[in-house]
Order: sequence, then C-alpha cells, then structure tokens
Amino acid sequence: QVQLVESGGGSVQSGGSLRLSCAASGFTYSSYSMAWFRQAPAKEREAVAAISPAGTRRYYADSVKGRFTISRDNYKNTLYLQLSSLQPGDTAVYYCAAGQGLTSQPLWPGTYSYWGQGTQVTVSS
Repeated sequence: QVQLVESGGGSVQSGGSLRLSCAASGFTYSSYSMAWFRQAPAKEREAVAAISPAGTRRYYADSVKGRFTISRDNYKNTLYLQLSSLQPGDTAVYYCAAGQGLTSQPLWPGTYSYWGQGTQVTVSS
C-alpha cells in the first residue's frame, strides 16, 4: 500500500523558515520522481519543486526559486522541502507527490500517480 505522509507544516511570520518532510512507503522510492505542490484557498494546485529519482535534477517554480530547496534521502525514503524567506503568499496546503521514473514534465501534476494528504503552512505578515 502506497503511503506519502507529510509533516513539518505550521505557522510562521514573514521571513521565517520551515522544513517539510514526506515519508514514503509501499513503492520503490528510489525509482520515482518526487515533487511538492501547494494549494491555497480558492486557488488552483500549483507546482513548487520537483526532483529526479537519483536527486541529480531539481526543478523549481519561478515564485520559489532562491527561497525553497527540494532534496531527498533515498536511504530513508524521505522527501524534504526547505522553505526560507517565507511570505504570506506562500500560505497553502503543501502536498508531496510521486511519479514513476524520469519525466519530461516534472512540474505538471499529471505526471504524478501518488499524493499525500497535505500539511498546512501559514505565513503571517
């Protein structure tokens, strides 16, 4: 049974930092591309960052480049997202997602078969 369980969300002030984690189980984690998406109230789900199965390629949405860092530990079957210089516009539910193999569309949600339940990030000004 595939499981993706996010943690690490919370409430921070503008300029603060958080580290999100996503614990994966039930599939061959090291063979999957992984990604973070987010969805704010009344908005579409949007890509935040993605990483290749070996962790050698990373992709970011323009809105988070230079502020967020995606990484993975293929021994611990865990995906991470370091969020820095947080802004109120980053407030959303953050989801991790898994898609098999390398992908030519790492920031497209249709690439991913498995999704976590999400963790809330709230940034106040």
